[in-house]
Amino acid sequence: MIVWLLLLLTVSWTVVYRYRRRNMYRLAATIPALKEELPVYQSMKVDATPGRDDIMTSLQKFSYSAMENDGSARGWLFHILYFIMVNPVDLEMVLKTCLEKDDLHSPKIVENFVDVFSEQSEKLVQLLISCANVGNFSIWPFISTYSLDSIFETAMGVKLNAQGNPGSEFLKSMNYLMNLICKRIFRLWLQPEWLFKLFPQSREHDHCIKQMHDFTDDVIRNKREEIKSEKLSIPEMYNDYDLGAYKRKTFLDLLISLSGGEKGYNNEELREEAFVLMVAGTDTSAVAVGYTLKLVVKESLRLFPPVPFIIRKVLEDTKLRRTMPAGSGIVVSIWGLHRDPKYWGPDAEHFDPDRFLPERFNVPPCSYMPFSSGPRNCLGKSE
Repeated sequence: MIVWLLLLLTVSWTVVYRYRRRNMYRLAATIPALKEELPVYQSMKVDATPGRDDIMTSLQKFSYSAMENDGSARGWLFHILYFIMVNPVDLEMVLKTCLEKDDLHSPKIVENFVDVFSEQSEKLVQLLISCANVGNFSIWPFISTYSLDSIFETAMGVKLNAQGNPGSEFLKSMNYLMNLICKRIFRLWLQPEWLFKLFPQSREHDHCIKQMHDFTDDVIRNKREEIKSEKLSIPEMYNDYDLGAYKRKTFLDLLISLSGGEKGYNNEELREEAFVLMVAGTDTSAVAVGYTLKLVVKESLRLFPPVPFIIRKVLEDTKLRRTMPAGSGIVVSIWGLHRDPKYWGPDAEHFDPDRFLPERFNVPPCSYMPFSSGPRNCLGKSE
C-alpha cells in the first residue's frame, strides 16, 4: 500500500511539475537540441573527475553544434534548460540586460600600477630563462603565479611572492577550490550544500576557505591600521579622477576610504570584494597573457578568450530571434562566437593577426568580445 501511495505521489508531482513548466518545454522545442547532451552521465561515474579541461572540451563541441543551428542550440543539465549561443545579434541583446558597473572600475586607475607589472614581469622572465632549450613545457604555473603576484600587490598592497614560492598555501588553496568548483558543476550530488557537507571534499573545501580568509583578514586589519595611523586624507573624486592624489593607492585603500572608512564596509564585506578581484583576475589574466604588438594580442584573445563562456539567467520570457523561456539559462559561448566561420571566414580556426588590420576588420557588433560586452563587461577591457 505504501509503495503504491509513493508511486501515486511521484506521478502526481511529476505531472504538476511538467504542467507548470509547459511554457518552457513549448518554447524549448522550437530550438534545435545539441548533438550531444550535457555530460551528466559521464560525471556520475565514480572515477570521473571533470575539471576545467573537461568543461572546455564540452563547450567546444556545444559551440560547434550551435554554429550549425543558426547560432543557438539547447541542452538539459538534469532539470535545468540551457541555451548555447554564438549569434552576435542575440548576444548583444542578452548582454545589455545587465546592471551598470560602478565608476570605481575605471581603467585609468590601473595605469598607476605599471611599475608593479614591470617588476613582476622581470621576475617572470628570469624564471622562464631556466626553461630555455628544455623542449615543451607548461607555461601555466609561471603565468598563474605572475598574475597572482600582480593582482595581490595592486589590489591589496601585499607582496605575496607566489613566483618565488609556487608552493604557497594561498596559491594551493585557490587552485584546489577552482578545480572543485568545476567538479561540482557536473556532479549533481555535490551541488546542494547540505549534501556536499557529507563528502570528504567538504572538509578540504572548508580548510582551504579558512586559510584564504585568515590571510585576507590579516591584510585588511593591517590596512585599516595603516590608514588610521597615517590619517590619510582623501580629496573629492571627480569623474576624470585626480590620479596624482591617488598615486599607488591600492584597490583596498580606495574601497575602505570611499565606503566611509571605519563606518563603511566591514571586514567581511571588504574580504568578499577583494576576493572577487583576486580570484577572477588571476585566472583570466593568466589565460590571456599565456597566449601573446596589438594585432597579435587581439588575435590571441579571439582564439583564446580569458573567459570562454559566461552564463546569464533568463528571469522572464525574452524575445530574441526566438523566445527564451523564463527559468532557463543562456550560455554565452565567447569561444564559439570567435570561431564561427560565418563571421570570421573559412580560416576562423587559424591564427592570423592581420585579420584585425583596419582594412580587413569588418565583423558585426558583438562578434568580438573577449571581455564580454554591455554594461557589465569586464574591468580588464581597455578599448
